[in-house]
Amino acid sequence: MIDEFAKDTLHGRLRRDREALLWKLDGLSEYDARRPLTATGTNILGLVKHVATVEARYFGEVFGRPSPEPLPRWQESDGSDQWAAEDETRDQIIGFYRRTWEHTDATIEELPLDAPGHVPWWPEPFSRTNLFAVLVHVLGESIRHTGHADILREGLDGRTGLRAEHEKRIDEEARAAHRAKIEQAARSAARAMPQGS
Repeated sequence: MIDEFAKDTLHGRLRRDREALLWKLDGLSEYDARRPLTATGTNILGLVKHVATVEARYFGEVFGRPSPEPLPRWQESDGSDQWAAEDETRDQIIGFYRRTWEHTDATIEELPLDAPGHVPWWPEPFSRTNLFAVLVHVLGESIRHTGHADILREGLDGRTGLRAEHEKRIDEEARAAHRAKIEQAARSAARAMPQGS
């Protein structure tokens, strides 16, 4: 009974965070969805593509249920799953992600939490694992990258949050005052404390 509760809870969180990640693309231009927003090139559409690839691998080949989507061999991973090439459309990447959800959901629903899996890219003795550990791992990856997307989106146009229905109108004046208060606290602390403390 606890296994079903745990599986339903973790699966529900994964579903919620998938939707949150896709929402980060809502209303963005092609350029803003794709452009590198950090020194390492992180971008919102690339995060969606990466999380889709992570799900496809972990809930596919790890459990002997290869993804129906074409994926390069994990040994040949070159980072191209973290950005959108010129000839890849937003709809293609979102479609890949949504189809991956279906495959992942089927794996989660059909297997028990203690179903054995093998992650060949994890070092021994950790490569032998189970559905519970993989579900927790992938949920962590999804949450992490959705957080990245949230920060990137805030930098683009100020929009933040988990879901559209909870979004509030941006009060630029209040936001600026709040940021100024935090900036002032940081400057005061820097002056008051010795370097490196």
